[in-house]
Amino acid sequence: MEILKIENLSKIYGSGENEVKALDDVSFSVEKGEFLAIIGPSGSGKSTLLHILGGVDRPTSGKVYMNGQDVYAQDEEKLAIFRRRHVGLIYQFYNLIPVLNVVENMTLPVLMDGREVNEERLNELLTTLSLTERKNNLPNQLSGGQQQRVSIGRALMNAPAVVLADEPTGNLDSKNSQEIVELLKMSNKKYGQTLIIITHDESIALRADRIISIEDGHIVKDERIREVK
Repeated sequence: MEILKIENLSKIYGSGENEVKALDDVSFSVEKGEFLAIIGPSGSGKSTLLHILGGVDRPTSGKVYMNGQDVYAQDEEKLAIFRRRHVGLIYQFYNLIPVLNVVENMTLPVLMDGREVNEERLNELLTTLSLTERKNNLPNQLSGGQQQRVSIGRALMNAPAVVLADEPTGNLDSKNSQEIVELLKMSNKKYGQTLIIITHDESIALRADRIISIEDGHIVKDERIREVK
């Protein structure tokens, strides 16, 4: 079952001599529950693509459909609600709020959406992410790996349909990197979430169901590694 459909997506920054075409007529679709890795050299357009898929950056042209809904047909207010409820974003630099503890950081998107926190889900995520003993700690009292676990918990708190991770292991050592990938893969299978991850790490990409390679704003390779179960 198709959850994401991308049609003729282009993104241009600047104009005239300063024009940069970050994405150039990109089209593909993603199945529900799929684990997709997007790889490519720096400046290839992969982060731009991820941000457009997540409703963060509007395309210059083209369409993004999630569950059949035209994402960018919405106004800014509805787009913000869409991001909070349907997309979980995980960044390389964690983006935690320094004055909020683990639980407060994880539940912030739910509270910003004006909804009650699902305590059962919160406790399940704290246990799964090995953060129960750290739930009252501030970010500066956590290791890099623990901070990334908090950012994963925050992304999963709203039970999003799609989880987007932009170089989530870029700041971590190899041991923590493997643990983070295991956690993402576990959430992909346990919660049936679609996972799209950008990475420079070939060993991480090979854990995915499918790998898309991007160069100069174009898809140059789309390879299925294993079938989605």
